[in-house]
Amino acid sequence: MNFFLADIQTGFGAFVAFYLADLGWQKGQVGLALSVGTIAGLIAHIPGGALVDVVSWKRALAAIGITMIAVSALIFALVPSVALVFIAEILHGLTGGIVTPAIAAISLGLVGRGAMSMRTGRNYRFDAAGNALTAGAMGMAGQYLAKSAIFFGAAALCVPALVALSLIRADEIDYARARNAGIGKHAVKFARLFDLGKNTKLYLFAACIFLFQFADASMLPVISQELAHNQNEPTSLQMAGLIIVPQMIAALLSPWVGYHSERFGRKPLLLVGFGVEIVRALIFALYSEYPILIAGQLLGGISAATVTVLTVLVIVDLTTGTGRFNLVQGFVGTIIAIAASLSTGATGFIFDQLGHWQGFLILAGAATAATGLLWIGMPETKPSKYLD
Repeated sequence: MNFFLADIQTGFGAFVAFYLADLGWQKGQVGLALSVGTIAGLIAHIPGGALVDVVSWKRALAAIGITMIAVSALIFALVPSVALVFIAEILHGLTGGIVTPAIAAISLGLVGRGAMSMRTGRNYRFDAAGNALTAGAMGMAGQYLAKSAIFFGAAALCVPALVALSLIRADEIDYARARNAGIGKHAVKFARLFDLGKNTKLYLFAACIFLFQFADASMLPVISQELAHNQNEPTSLQMAGLIIVPQMIAALLSPWVGYHSERFGRKPLLLVGFGVEIVRALIFALYSEYPILIAGQLLGGISAATVTVLTVLVIVDLTTGTGRFNLVQGFVGTIIAIAASLSTGATGFIFDQLGHWQGFLILAGAATAATGLLWIGMPETKPSKYLD
């Protein structure tokens, strides 16, 4: 399921920026279109997470989200007018509030808290492998067939994703465990929102993730737009290479991150992931040669593996026994969407007005602030003993 869902999502993100730039859109317009999608996700995350907590049919929610992605991809492929592109971005953004918490809830419901570290690492391994393999195929399709083939492929891949989803047995998903509820008589209870809101660790972690995402969200889209404007190079394949390298690294490292988060805790590995992002931004600020950009993306794979896996695990840690796991996922997803929206929207104009290296120095500063706040303010969240 994670593999095919990643296949679908590969047709979006950086490929959207590249595709729209190839159609003649300016950086500011591209940034605005991407921001519309992230704002839609922002609106959907909290109610979507709350919905996943309440309902027991997690698989149906995931299926609805995948169908919405297919419609969005077909709009990009067939009718990429300004108005319809914005509608497609809204549809795609809304799916983030449904599919992401549903997949995490299914995982937690299947394996429980004690095995969630390894399960999350494996989830992201297949996710990253799907991204890497499909990026190569879509890059070749965009280069040798048509740019719209990228989105036709994304729509077609919804079919095997739905098939894989249907093969997950509903009776193996523990409903209480899927929302991180307590055990015994407490399994049916939900923590009061007022009590949940007093968790200061959650706010500290959200602040760290906000700064990290602000730094990270714009790096690859900015590079992809610059490649798209270089019409003398095979930019579709170059773009695919920039996507494949970090995904390959993430596929290799993600289970390792899950395993070693049980040995060393969450915080040390998060510090590595955050710190690597500073170096990556500085590389992009100072160099534009393609091989060095690939090296920067290699660092991005290290960062993505650690931060993506550990974000889920920290949320599990902070919500144990509350029954509000997916709601808090939605809250953190909202923070990520706000940061990504501000990043892609603002940096398009920042890079236009200030220049290339100045823009990346600003992103490096945000990554530095995220690392410092994590180091100084965020305690370790891994419990000494799991509830189940």
